Amino acid sequence: MPAAKILMITGDFTEDYETMVPFQTLLACGYTVHAVCPGKNAGETVATAIHDFEGDQTYSEKRGHNFALNATFASIRAEDYDALVIPGGRAPEYLRLNSEVIKAVQHFFEADKPVAAICHGAQLLSAAGVLKGRTCSAYPACRPEVELAGGIYADIAINDAVADGNLVTAPAWPAHPSWLRQFMAVLDANALSAANAA
Repeated sequence: MPAAKILMITGDFTEDYETMVPFQTLLACGYTVHAVCPGKNAGETVATAIHDFEGDQTYSEKRGHNFALNATFASIRAEDYDALVIPGGRAPEYLRLNSEVIKAVQHFFEADKPVAAICHGAQLLSAAGVLKGRTCSAYPACRPEVELAGGIYADIAINDAVADGNLVTAPAWPAHPSWLRQFMAVLDANALSAANAA
């Protein structure tokens, strides 16, 4: 049974952990992951931001690493991928203005493929109009966007995640163990279902 081919849509000032940790974890578990950013090519980088919870009323932000993209957004076709990952950080705020990104996100929902979004990734889901009637976690400040898009906001612990069918979401990077475990369970269930149908 071949491992899933996963698309990660990211951009400048994506959250550092929320990009690097799932990218490396999924690769280490045998999945193929293509990280792309509109307007950039394979081999180019996006700047990351480190968001920490240090006792302030919201997260603090510091400059992170340069994350190397391994595929070119202009060359990919969403139809060629089995699943989608959307990291948080500040990138979703501007990526949601890109109509090609919106179309790609919508494809995964229309085809009922697995989607994992974390933190501010819900901004992209809201803009794509795919949350109506769906349970979705996000960074708490994104709750209004989830609800205005017709979603049901999951008010869960910062280190927890929630699955609604093929959609797996979490509030922030402390949820990585739960978020990635649930996402990989959905990926494997989809692969098994596809293999049984073949």
